[in-house]
Amino acid sequence: MEPTDEHIGARVRYWRERRKLPRKQFADMVGRSTSWLDKIESGERELVRLPMIERVAEALGIDPAVLTDEPSAQRAQQCVDACEVQAIRRALAAYPGLNTGTPEAVDLGQVTAQASYLDHAWMTSRFTVVARHLPTLMAEAQTALQTAAGADEVAAYRVLVTTYRLASSMLLKFEANDIAWLAADRAMHTAMQAGDTWSLARATRSVARAMTSIHEQTQAIATLLAMADQMRHEVSGNAEQLLSLYGMLYLAASITAAGQEDAGLARDMHDAAMAAARRYEPHYNDHHTFFGLTNTQIHRVAALVRLRECGHALEFAGTISPEAVAALSAERQSNYLLDLTEAHTGVGNYRQAVRMLVRAEQIAPEEVRCRPLAHGLLRSLLGNTTGESAQLARQVAIRAGVEA
Repeated sequence: MEPTDEHIGARVRYWRERRKLPRKQFADMVGRSTSWLDKIESGERELVRLPMIERVAEALGIDPAVLTDEPSAQRAQQCVDACEVQAIRRALAAYPGLNTGTPEAVDLGQVTAQASYLDHAWMTSRFTVVARHLPTLMAEAQTALQTAAGADEVAAYRVLVTTYRLASSMLLKFEANDIAWLAADRAMHTAMQAGDTWSLARATRSVARAMTSIHEQTQAIATLLAMADQMRHEVSGNAEQLLSLYGMLYLAASITAAGQEDAGLARDMHDAAMAAARRYEPHYNDHHTFFGLTNTQIHRVAALVRLRECGHALEFAGTISPEAVAALSAERQSNYLLDLTEAHTGVGNYRQAVRMLVRAEQIAPEEVRCRPLAHGLLRSLLGNTTGESAQLARQVAIRAGVEA
């Protein structure tokens, strides 16, 4: 069914606001008046001529079909797009410290609260929310550090590390690996300036993941273990604040070693993480890591999948409490289900693989519909399933915009 003009106008307004374009600026970009734009967005005036639809779409950085086709519109709205990745890149290219004059102070409390909000959005796999607000937050966090003094300095360093880490994680999700490395490196240098163990441990995980993405696994593992060695004594005296960060270093090392097909080291790193997890108590601060026995266990499944030991991965997964997994964040749950999807595919159990993928989509739609990794799994299933499973896979593919 063809969309009504009101639907097209609503989409124009949605994308204009998502791009943070003021009415006057956008109207100028398409060579029209603000009154024309108001009528289009309200549905009072028709937007039917293809050249104008194309001009509006180009100004918004979207395909014209996103304005005129309902499935295309839905897919585009739920996913991070190239313009938003580019906005993160531009934010990383800014060096506010080079500007002359004294920067206008920002409210560190508000910047910290916004960073916490985006951290939560990340954990619930709402990546479009992170992408839309992260460039602005990055600039505000940089200014907050420039203007912080005394007791506020550590908090300012921490919030800037958090923004760089979010930038790196976002870029890795969407395979912009070289720029992800830059963001992680910024996090690491900021943490080193702070001399704060919390900041260093979190930045180290990011930089190791970025190193891995550019095939520097050996250096990534060395960096993770160096940080673990450096903070070991401090963890003994402050386990409540630091144990989860310490344990997550070993989990990252186990996954990286598995990617190198070093089964022995992957197992050793898992055992070290388990030792930390057994010391862990629920009232300890997990710093949004969801560290604990369950997260450690599902990381073992991920490592076994990367070692191509899919049968063993499924056997181990059978020992993990589903209720405990359900208590993790949506991001953790969905990635575990994607690992199970790959494991079932690896042993030829395509029907169960489709079920895992469908469950992952239900928990975190953006993980499945928008990520290149999930699209690769989906294409494999489309070519190997029949009957009801094939129908389910095709339905997911339609929502994800993946061609059969």
